[in-house]
Amino acid sequence: MATVLVLAAIVVSGWRFGFPGRSSVEHPQPAGARFLAMAEAKPTVPAAAPRTGAATGTRRFECGRNVEGIRNSDNLITQPGVAGGAHHLHDYVGNMSTNAFSTEQTLALAPTTCEDGDRSTYYWPVLRLQSEHGHQDPAAVVTPSSVLVHYRGNPATKVFAMPQFLRMMVGNPRAYTQPSMTTASVNWTCSGSRDRTTVLYPRCPAGQQVVRIFDFPSCWKGDSKDSANHRSHMEYPMVTGACPASTVPVPQLHLEVGYALPADVDYYLDTLPSEQGSSSTDHADFINVMPDALMADVVRCLNDGLHC
Repeated sequence: MATVLVLAAIVVSGWRFGFPGRSSVEHPQPAGARFLAMAEAKPTVPAAAPRTGAATGTRRFECGRNVEGIRNSDNLITQPGVAGGAHHLHDYVGNMSTNAFSTEQTLALAPTTCEDGDRSTYYWPVLRLQSEHGHQDPAAVVTPSSVLVHYRGNPATKVFAMPQFLRMMVGNPRAYTQPSMTTASVNWTCSGSRDRTTVLYPRCPAGQQVVRIFDFPSCWKGDSKDSANHRSHMEYPMVTGACPASTVPVPQLHLEVGYALPADVDYYLDTLPSEQGSSSTDHADFINVMPDALMADVVRCLNDGLHC
């Protein structure tokens, strides 16, 4: 009986992690992975024109591209205190200590990959290449070739400082099976085709990077740094760019993550198992751990129309 149990355990382990030398036919592309030639993607919707006196500046932070290999399958925002609670692997830049057991105190004291002492944590699901060794093959994880951490103003008015430890999410990690939640602020494009975006995996022309774009909400309700669903304390601006009534405009976080991939390679997000590798489930998370003085500098750049 013990022998049978051991053999069963080996079989289950092999099914989950993949055996070296297995054919890639046994690990087909996930069912949700769909690709689109970039020339067939829809034109990018133009941003609202800024009004007089609006916050037209920008502030960029160099935070590296995770060459350090800081990764885990935790999610401090949605599953605090639960190791592996995300059920998929995340890339991190910025705060180098972020995991399920981080606290405001540990985050505030941690080293960071960002310049100017920005200890904020920025993270998103890793991108994987198709592998003959299965979904869990660590060699299949692609390190980004570029990461842009960019803060923008508001086209209708001045912005105010975010509170320290404000938490935000963008995208829907369950969009394949639960598509009701909007994913409009998460898109894919190619580095040389910025006039077009798609929610599918783009097939980029040779020499162009695959680029993931995340535009976080930028209208804060002002009464909490988080909420039960981790979303309702924030809203997106209206079509005019103005924030809804009873919200405060704060700097908008714009993230871009680029990858240098061969034009015809198969790749996919590390998703929840139920989401079948779908590009529609792309998402990103952010915790503001900037010192107050640094956040004040960001606000000054944006409100004064500077590009810092």
